[in-house]
Amino acid sequence: MTDVIDPSSPAGAAPAPAGVPPRAIRAVPVRHHGRWAAGTVVVALLALLGYAFSQGDVRWATVPEKLLGPTILSGLWHTVLISVASMALGLALGVLFAVMRLSKNPVTSSVAWFYIWVFRGTPVYVQLLIWFSLALIFPVFDLGFYRDEMPDVMTPFLAALLGLGLNEGAYMAEIVRAGIQSVDEGQTEASHALGMTRTQTMRRVVLPQAMRVIIPPSGNEFINMLKTSSLVVAVQYPDLLRAAQDIASTSFAVMEMFFVASIWYLVLTSVFSVGQYYVERHYARGSLRNLPPTPWQRARAGLSCLSDRKAVAQ
Repeated sequence: MTDVIDPSSPAGAAPAPAGVPPRAIRAVPVRHHGRWAAGTVVVALLALLGYAFSQGDVRWATVPEKLLGPTILSGLWHTVLISVASMALGLALGVLFAVMRLSKNPVTSSVAWFYIWVFRGTPVYVQLLIWFSLALIFPVFDLGFYRDEMPDVMTPFLAALLGLGLNEGAYMAEIVRAGIQSVDEGQTEASHALGMTRTQTMRRVVLPQAMRVIIPPSGNEFINMLKTSSLVVAVQYPDLLRAAQDIASTSFAVMEMFFVASIWYLVLTSVFSVGQYYVERHYARGSLRNLPPTPWQRARAGLSCLSDRKAVAQ
């Protein structure tokens, strides 16, 4: 007959006789005093910050009153419009210049490098001012078949689109280039062996696989574009911040209107962040066997678990 070793007994102790069940292990939870102290400090700092704002000369009733005003909603629409249009232009230019940068043609690769170098190396605010002030050096826009005054051609929307879109294209070119280079070269060789051209290989084989690498930083760039679009006030484009400033200049509620603009920027970034999550999830299907559950799926699973526990308890 063999003896049973009690796992709860100290090392070197005599084994328990056979047939005697081991004693239950009494688990003692680890105390995390540092976590409680850090949480207390954070709550105290937040309380102090809230108290400071409550004592400030802020007309808080103005914030919900102006939040859905027609001027603010118009500025919100213009912000979304210029952000989406600039990101679309930047994405198209990014794909084009990324392919040119990877080309073996020294002329196209040099032109792509120069474009990226110029537009990544200068502030976007300066680029916006250059486009808006282009009439100082070109009073007349003349293409031979089309002629017009430069101020009539370079509208605030076009100046904002070129300033944001061309700048974004330089960053997207590097993102797309990194995504293309992440695809194994054997994929390209296999496509050429099947008789595909370089364009077909890029469109049907390389880019679909590179999207898994391109999408996450592209989503971050678009979220950043929503906030960077506030710089278009320099070219008199009626975006969200410009609308808030116009109301503040007449109502003298300067800080209140800045809070209104901040709330809408938070709403925009939150909504598009959710969209980014599902787009990334869509393009991750080829790399993950089982996709992680979405927040909605986790919530449904938690609710079903609670209902099952209630049913068992009854």
